[in-house]
Amino acid sequence: MQALYQLDVQGRDVLELLGQFFAEEDTDDFVRELAHDWTNGTWENLKQCDKLIAASTIKWQFTRLSPVDKSILRLAVYQLKFCCDIPPKVVINEAIELAKKFSTDKSPAFVNGVLDAVLKKMKA
Repeated sequence: MQALYQLDVQGRDVLELLGQFFAEEDTDDFVRELAHDWTNGTWENLKQCDKLIAASTIKWQFTRLSPVDKSILRLAVYQLKFCCDIPPKVVINEAIELAKKFSTDKSPAFVNGVLDAVLKKMKA
């Protein structure tokens, strides 16, 4: 999520620095590889993820989302859509936990509502 935030704020040039960023954040090779894969996957499928988020935000314009909430939602939507080995409940719960840790008091409920709507759209 933090890497996606940096990409959103600073642009594609940050992609070259992701390996260094992940090395500083975690010493576990598996965790670093997974974080790298999820970040690249989300960034490569950004348009699809953003489209699903925009279609699922009720009375809230996508452009008005905070960069932190947008990064949390993008990662979660990528995982819901492309990481079939992760149960949707786990994805949503982890996104809510990220919102609790990195965003505002209202963000966990907002993230939960948006991701529930995204999941319903994907199942339809």
